[in-house]
Amino acid sequence: MSSRLIDSFQRRIDYLRVSVTDRCDLRCTYCMPKGFKGFEEPEHWLRHDEMTRLVGLFVAQGVSKVRLTGGEPLLRRGVADLARGLTALPGLKDLSVSSNGTQLARHARPLREAGVQRLNISLDSLDRDCFARITGRDCLADVLDGLREARVAGFDPIKLNMVVQADVNLDEVRRMVAFAIEQGFVLRLIEPMPVGETGRASKGVDLSSLGEDLAREHGLLPQVLGQGAGPARYWCTSDGGMSLGVITPMSRHFCASCNRVRLGVDGTLYLCLGQNDRVPLGQMLRAGASDTELTQAILAGIAAKPERHEFNERPQQIVRFMSQTGG
Repeated sequence: MSSRLIDSFQRRIDYLRVSVTDRCDLRCTYCMPKGFKGFEEPEHWLRHDEMTRLVGLFVAQGVSKVRLTGGEPLLRRGVADLARGLTALPGLKDLSVSSNGTQLARHARPLREAGVQRLNISLDSLDRDCFARITGRDCLADVLDGLREARVAGFDPIKLNMVVQADVNLDEVRRMVAFAIEQGFVLRLIEPMPVGETGRASKGVDLSSLGEDLAREHGLLPQVLGQGAGPARYWCTSDGGMSLGVITPMSRHFCASCNRVRLGVDGTLYLCLGQNDRVPLGQMLRAGASDTELTQAILAGIAAKPERHEFNERPQQIVRFMSQTGG
């Protein structure tokens, strides 16, 4: 299916991230502050049929990859049913889920049976105390249980996302690499972004050089992926059993190849994590907009997608928290 979603910088937008809730059962220090209560009202959440309708319009225009995110998406009732409806959309080739893993043990099999193909699990530390400091909860065991159940359910590969902070978990990186090699996981090290007050308070690390150092230490080989494969740069073991990636939005941004947009839980289309451009698709839908009108708004939004974030130049401009955008 040819895509009509090509922005003014000739980037083909074929990836949509959909927030099914802005709620989360953790309070990761780089994402959401303790005591935060500014959640979207449930009556403003898109119903599953409304989400499916909007996603279907994106797929009809050439989106082939969709990821369900949050907040924590597994807190939203009926996520497997939503996934089943999305996988039935003609033209959708890949449906994945990002999760913190706390609820994964009981959801892994239903998600797999519903057609979810891939999982990204947030795991910032294997040390129980460090994990609790970062997330605000002592629940590392629940996440590890969820990973085991995901393997049993047939998910392979499974990606682990580790946000690396200089004074928090930098010393945990090599332990995490060894764990990923042992378990055959894909590990992605991520630089925190200054999204909201919490993001700006997180002290990141230049992961470009760290990734190269780790690859040399473990004899990992550069992994060449096709255009549009995502923002990470990868190395892998010689047998392909484990991959290490780094995502470097701050030290080496990848805006020139950005292929994604985000849909908030209320149907707001966010065009860039580092800009305030948005399209109120949810409001339009509930006001009675037709599919044609919604499609025209989507096309106009993609045409106006900003060239790049300005996190380095203007870190204060994004006041919303990461959970409000959809990961």
